[in-house]
Amino acid sequence: MGIGYGMTRLYRLDAPAAAIAAHFGAAAGKDPWTGGYVAPGRPAPIVSRDAKGRIRRVRPMFWGVPPPPRGTDPITSVRNLDSPFWIGTLRHTEFRCLIPATSFALWSGPAGARRQHWFAVADQAIFAMAGIVRFADEIPTFAMLTTDPNRLVAHHHSGAMPLILPAAAHERWLGTDWKDTRELVVPFPGQAMTVSDAPPG
Repeated sequence: MGIGYGMTRLYRLDAPAAAIAAHFGAAAGKDPWTGGYVAPGRPAPIVSRDAKGRIRRVRPMFWGVPPPPRGTDPITSVRNLDSPFWIGTLRHTEFRCLIPATSFALWSGPAGARRQHWFAVADQAIFAMAGIVRFADEIPTFAMLTTDPNRLVAHHHSGAMPLILPAAAHERWLGTDWKDTRELVVPFPGQAMTVSDAPPG
């Protein structure tokens, strides 16, 4: 197993906003997404509830929430779920979201010989990673939750992996009490995933 490098810093969403909305039973709104890659600081579609907590909607947000007062760089992933910085957000369902993706990248290997691996969910053309949203100066931003790697990911990368939600758990993530929802924070089964040296498609 190679040496892992940090968290996920790149993923792909190779589907237009209308297809994403149809897949998640959401209103497409005016999201201009046509497909492509997502990196920190770039906008991408997320799926959240409307202000009344009823209708799912697709809307663009920037990847990377504002850091704590002493921080400098936007935060793209959430690992310590008991941190006071995150717990208030996680307890409120209006700040939870689904992050649609078709694959995500992780790296392995020694310095100077890093190798990129692309992971996807075998039976889901579009899958959802668990996310949270925050607003800074009215700019909508999001970050993804991460968890321990499953066996497949750990074989290639020793760090954390995104928290992938089973399709049946999407509504639970968006709308149930945190004490119940936290049970979803477990690695997605490795046998239900694929890995390749290039994005699937």
